[in-house]
Amino acid sequence: MSGSHWIRQLHRWLSIAFTVTVIANFVALARGEPPAWVTYSPLLPLALLLFTGLYLFVLPYATKWRGGRRTDAQARRV
Repeated sequence: MSGSHWIRQLHRWLSIAFTVTVIANFVALARGEPPAWVTYSPLLPLALLLFTGLYLFVLPYATKWRGGRRTDAQARRV
C-alpha cells in the first residue's frame, strides 16, 4: 500500500476522533464547567487533520507537477 493510502486512512480516523472529542466537549459543557483538558482536547485531532488534509489536497497537484501517472480519464483526453 502506498503512503498516500495510509495518510487517507489516518485522516479518516482523525476525523472520527475529532467528532468524538467535540461531542464529549458539548456533553461536558452541558454538565457544568468542564476541566481545561476537556475543552482543549479537540485541538490535537484538529491540528493533525489540518496537516493530513493539506497533504491530501496538494497530492494531485504534486503528482501532476512531477509528471506522475496519468489516470484513465486523462489518457482518454489525449
